Amino acid sequence: MRLEPAEMVVLGLAVGAAVLLLQVAVVAPYPEGQVTESCHDMVPRHSHTPHPNPVHSVAVSQARFAPGDRLEVTLSGPEFKGFLLEARNAEDLNGPPVGSFTLIDSEVSQLLTCEDRQGSAVSHTNPHKKTEIKVHWNAPQSAPNHVQFLATVVEKYKTYWVKIPSPVISQPNAPPFSTPEATAAPLSTLPPVSHLTKPFSASGCGNKKFCVRSPSACDPEKESACVFLSFTRDGQSVVVELSGPSKGYLSFAFSHDTWMGDDDAYLCVWEDQTVRIQPSHLTGRSHPVLDSWDTLEEVAWRLEDGVMQCSFRRNITLPGAKHRFDLNASYYIFLASGAVEDGRIHRHSQQPLITYEKYDVTDHPEDVGGSRAPLLLKAHGALMLVAWVAAVSIGVIVARFFKPVLSHPIFGEAAWFQVHRALMLTACVLTGVAFVLPFVYREGWSRRAGFHPYLGCAVMTMAALQPLLAGFRPPLQDPRRHLFNWTHWGVGTAARITAVAAMFLGMDLPGLSLPGPWKTYTMLGFVAWHVGAEIVLEIHAYRLSRKVEILDDTRIQIIEPFTIADAEGHAFKKAVLAVYICGNVTFLLIFLAAIYRL
Repeated sequence: MRLEPAEMVVLGLAVGAAVLLLQVAVVAPYPEGQVTESCHDMVPRHSHTPHPNPVHSVAVSQARFAPGDRLEVTLSGPEFKGFLLEARNAEDLNGPPVGSFTLIDSEVSQLLTCEDRQGSAVSHTNPHKKTEIKVHWNAPQSAPNHVQFLATVVEKYKTYWVKIPSPVISQPNAPPFSTPEATAAPLSTLPPVSHLTKPFSASGCGNKKFCVRSPSACDPEKESACVFLSFTRDGQSVVVELSGPSKGYLSFAFSHDTWMGDDDAYLCVWEDQTVRIQPSHLTGRSHPVLDSWDTLEEVAWRLEDGVMQCSFRRNITLPGAKHRFDLNASYYIFLASGAVEDGRIHRHSQQPLITYEKYDVTDHPEDVGGSRAPLLLKAHGALMLVAWVAAVSIGVIVARFFKPVLSHPIFGEAAWFQVHRALMLTACVLTGVAFVLPFVYREGWSRRAGFHPYLGCAVMTMAALQPLLAGFRPPLQDPRRHLFNWTHWGVGTAARITAVAAMFLGMDLPGLSLPGPWKTYTMLGFVAWHVGAEIVLEIHAYRLSRKVEILDDTRIQIIEPFTIADAEGHAFKKAVLAVYICGNVTFLLIFLAAIYRL
């Protein structure tokens, strides 16, 4: 994983990539083996075709059994990570599980309740590699004449075998066993797929087709960085085109709100130099659950120069398809992308692009855009930048170096103090408002934001503490004034350093992920600009204090008149302040413009 410079400067964020919970109809397999809802068909929800020739075997300790017997069952073979083991009526392998199991090693296997029968199946407890599993099977009193054990074995995500059979075991007086005509569960088949011969075009957006584009007005035919989604109505169906830069997956979803969950989603997944197009649905803030392909027609794809393109047709209404929305209604539209590893879909790498409002893609064509940053998070970032890049930085410089320059009174106080106080109070108010916004948006604490919220809480605490300290400022001649000055300076300096660290981390968070490495260099430039200004003013103050010439021949010390020295110093400081403010405003505008474009 490549670390950006910001992460090198301030620790970096730990971004967790969760494994997709894949599913065709109900649920996905878990690394901990909790696959109870996959008990019936025993098929992993990996959206890949099972391997036909098993390399693992299921053995039983005896060929004959009677009700109440306990038999040892062994699953063995090359290293595998997951498994599901059941006993079935050998004359009805698609029927319910038979009997119950007792564990021999609970560290590697666990009991499952399948079809309301406790202990009727066994699965893995972890994804660690294993070569053998042993369990005991308890024959029920109502056992069928013939029993066969079936095992599904997962070697890795895309390599697995379904319903590996054991030898058939029988009761002593059972009639001869005859093999059923069909014992294997039917395997899912992919829809016919064709290859696109040319890239999509933005021609017709807003006229013949409904388009979502980022950046706005981009054309996938000419720009590889263009994220493009279009819907073209054709009678009672819609042709969908999705394009964008990705070496993992691209996806879009229809949603009733701007939050992920209970959505109708579609993924284009890059694997083995092909693209798999997969309907899915989202339940809560979790990974998509994969659904059947049979709702899609005319599936096609194209890969070229890191750009993935896929298209398909689906009916506007699909009455018999669970989780598929009717397209003749208004929805928010999400666009997201992320990584794929060994067929596993990881969490999207940045905040999804979300349209600004709901749209009906089957109504009159429109050409719309969206934002990857929610309005509240954009406001949070903008207010914090105004507070700490502009208000705090200028207020500190004025208080530190411009007391003699701005000593004339305004409303009964020195001008420098009034400017300093006004800027710092403004910064406190802006920080307080900005601090609340992410909590309002998330409706609580965000566990995905790394160190940023902790640093933000520290900044908020120190920002609130500073005006309280100032309210207890001792008089100028009070012996405690020296202690106050150092405390006020120390808390303020710590707040500024912490705020810069928080801004570095905040720029890379998914909710406000400013694009490209330029943001890091720009923030480093701002820090260097501020430190440079303080160094220049410190050197100038030192030189001004040493403006003394000693004439060796008379040993008389001649000091340049203070009025002339002060006038020269004031003019220089005013020039530095003007340039410094212009620079700060420039840095601020760069960041605000980038946030506006999100």
